[in-house]
Amino acid sequence: MTKTTNVLTSPAPGTVVRPVYEYDEEQKEKLQALREYAYSLHLSDDDSYAPWERRWLDRPDTIPRYLRAAKWKLDDARKRVKGTIEWRREFKPELIPPDEVKIEAATGKIILTGFDVDGRPIIYMRPGRENTVTSPRQLRHLVYILERAKDLMPPGQESLMILVDYKSTTLRTNPSISVARKVLTILQHHYVETLGRALVVNLPTILSFFYKGIAPFLDPVTREKMRFNPDLFELVPREQLDADFGGDYEFEFDHETYWNQLIEVCGIAPDGTRVAKTEMGLAPSTEPTYIPGGKDDSPRYRFLPSLLPHVLLRGY
Repeated sequence: MTKTTNVLTSPAPGTVVRPVYEYDEEQKEKLQALREYAYSLHLSDDDSYAPWERRWLDRPDTIPRYLRAAKWKLDDARKRVKGTIEWRREFKPELIPPDEVKIEAATGKIILTGFDVDGRPIIYMRPGRENTVTSPRQLRHLVYILERAKDLMPPGQESLMILVDYKSTTLRTNPSISVARKVLTILQHHYVETLGRALVVNLPTILSFFYKGIAPFLDPVTREKMRFNPDLFELVPREQLDADFGGDYEFEFDHETYWNQLIEVCGIAPDGTRVAKTEMGLAPSTEPTYIPGGKDDSPRYRFLPSLLPHVLLRGY
């Protein structure tokens, strides 16, 4: 195996994206009702954050995820969407400048690279590599990585995989239960139905209390997605699995190289916005056009066909 600093930004050849969701007529009616409600909350056009809020609302997966999370109870889905809209207006996850959180990535404690067997982007978390003290910036970094994972999801994929490796983790480097609660709040309330798999490996006995401590705050659905010491070869193609876990992907972490690759492939500007399309060599006509409706009543986008994969990778 040859060592590489290249980040894997697309699934293994032949990967079939799963799961694929299909909705009956009653569900489609609820999707439309929730979509109309969400758009009724949309910021006025003179607000600087309005385009980014619209961008989130326009994503094909946003409305369906909230109804699935609410078990198709429309009133609950409305409350959930409203809560996330308010959180996003305050947190502004799309507008986190890379340099603001770059130091949090210096040791590779959270790395986004590779895809599982179903085409989910993989986020590796290694608490043993903690390099900073507890601060809001740590949460900002996590959200930044979640947004980059959304950028890298292949068409049709709505979720990601998190692999937590406790090798070399100590009581000092392990996050506190209070920090873990904040992370769970963000994941479970504002990235609903985004966690596809949560895998935990190399958990020492001394840290087993940590999971007992956060168990009461785990949504039952989240708890069902957690697996301890699973057979990773069943879940991740060998060529996409980090060699630390027995895979063929000999990823050699270099902070600058890794960070710059994420910024480039996702088209992130220094201020956290997106790089202008002309800078990426894209024609002006590749601007996505939102089309409400469609046969499954979900948003549609039009691009020049030859540039569709190129644009999707950049999160437009």
